[in-house]
Amino acid sequence: MDAAFTEEQHTIRRTLRTLLDKRCGPDEVKAAVRTPPGYDEELWRELAGRLHLPGLALPAVYGGAGRGPTELALACAETGRTVLPSPLIATAALAAPLILALGSERQRAGLLPALASGELTGTLAVPGGRLPTALALTGPNDGDWAGGGRAGGIQAHKEEGGTGWRLYGEAGQVLNGHTAEVLVVAAHTGGFARSSTRLFLVRADGAAGAVGLRRTRQAVMDETRPQARLELRDVPAELLGEEGGRTASAVGPALAATGVAAAAALAVEAVGAAGAALAGTAAYVGERERFGRPVGSCQAVRRRLADLYVTLQAARSAAYHAAWTAGRGPLAADGSSGAYGSGPGPTGRAGERGTAVLALAQALEALRAVAAEAVQLPGGIGFGWERAAQLYFTRAAGDELLLGPAHRLRARAVEEAGLFAGAGRGAGRTAGLPAGVDA
Repeated sequence: MDAAFTEEQHTIRRTLRTLLDKRCGPDEVKAAVRTPPGYDEELWRELAGRLHLPGLALPAVYGGAGRGPTELALACAETGRTVLPSPLIATAALAAPLILALGSERQRAGLLPALASGELTGTLAVPGGRLPTALALTGPNDGDWAGGGRAGGIQAHKEEGGTGWRLYGEAGQVLNGHTAEVLVVAAHTGGFARSSTRLFLVRADGAAGAVGLRRTRQAVMDETRPQARLELRDVPAELLGEEGGRTASAVGPALAATGVAAAAALAVEAVGAAGAALAGTAAYVGERERFGRPVGSCQAVRRRLADLYVTLQAARSAAYHAAWTAGRGPLAADGSSGAYGSGPGPTGRAGERGTAVLALAQALEALRAVAAEAVQLPGGIGFGWERAAQLYFTRAAGDELLLGPAHRLRARAVEEAGLFAGAGRGAGRTAGLPAGVDA
């Protein structure tokens, strides 16, 4: 593995850092999250138009920059450093890869250029708050997580005498779900007889949105990741991919492969946030004086900062390795290889499928540890909302609630690696953990 960044990767990071340093300070972040969309729309247009951020990992034939998951993840290190509120993860790491992997040529040509340019934003809607399950981050996604024919999920049925589909149900914790114009919705089809999970496209353009669709922004711990509840009442939808094509059998692998690239991006984003929080904390304790000398000169404080530095560096190494692994395969136009496919590329080998999941767990734990000290070490002032430390603290807690918890991510990585395949089967024990250890 060559861990050195290319000159192009350095350029992406430098350019993005310069822009975000000017436009995305703590005060700007707090102002942006209180707007109706939950992010600075003008800054998003600049990131999309000037830096092509949402299209960074999309092929040039669909209006993208022709790079890959590695470059997208490295860009996320800078967005994490400033705790940027934006639809980047929802659009570039969730919706666009699935459309690329499963969509028909007409759907790709019609949607991906607009997503790449930032003209449209997208997201993935999964019922029951089961995003980690759908992406195979906390367990296999071959179950009935989309509804299984029961209440509480999202059901899809064909229109009578037509080729269209209708969706009925609800989904919560949908990233940027209240503003995304393109919704990739996971729904259950076939009842009990021919049960399957399919992905559908719902266009929510315009102020009114799709007929029968109600979107409500939810109150969440981390306001920099706005989430919404979607209620679908006979909403018209379009099957992602060709009718009768390979989508039924390919949905699970495509979601799992998308989860690999998304986990790598989120891991790098988390270590970017942790690095900024640690740097800010070290600077503060170096300046703040107590009993006539800087707080940072105390041996106990220095030891705690050193422990955090070691934890962060280990998490950063794992996250960058996951980003490198996710981008090893060539990015075909149909997304059939690399991080967007389930073939013989790096995401298809059992020894590497858990790399991104394990890196995400380690990054979330590092961010949690650093953010906690960023609040505690500055003393009472660390608990004030006016301090930037609160942004990192809520990001750490919110990400683990949305994607984890970390111990289940680790259990999934262990299961993928097959480390305890021969362990005894304890009743109620989480798969992948050694005997006698519960999740």
